[in-house]
Amino acid sequence: MLTVGDKLPSFKVPAAVSVEPGSEFKPVSDTDFAGKWLVLYFYPKDFTFVCPTEIIEFDNALPAFAERGAVVVGGSTDNEFCHLAWRNSHPGLRAINHPLIHLTPQLASDLGVIRPGAGAALRVTFVIDPTGTIRAVTAYDLSVGRNVKEVLRTLDALQTEELTPCGWEKGQDTLSKKK
Repeated sequence: MLTVGDKLPSFKVPAAVSVEPGSEFKPVSDTDFAGKWLVLYFYPKDFTFVCPTEIIEFDNALPAFAERGAVVVGGSTDNEFCHLAWRNSHPGLRAINHPLIHLTPQLASDLGVIRPGAGAALRVTFVIDPTGTIRAVTAYDLSVGRNVKEVLRTLDALQTEELTPCGWEKGQDTLSKKK
């Protein structure tokens, strides 16, 4: 799996971006996020139980990510047509406002996010800075949902470009500014 300090590989993959007829799909590329913070998260499969809770929570937090200059993109190894079918069948997913990309075999291999023996992505979150450098990575087993508030906290800490202590939250003193 790629880790902190690695560069996000170049990619262009299909994504489900809407449930509106004629606007359901578009390609998503790493170049779409040049100069922006990117939160790129993967989940195991569509039509599952933990995954929609994460997708909806990331979507609910989109304004908070936008305030920080960050874009959110999710996805799994299911293709864009499966993503659309799931969105159309799940009331909580119909209205999401961030793309769900198809984690293609090539991109999955480049990132190293597939759970061996499962054929599905681990619950991996990459926080990528505006230069395309991975600054944080978290990975969870298939059965454990992640905490979107922790992703925001991590983004806040990274954006200070200072030393932050355990449990630090936005608005608190950093170690270099501690009085």
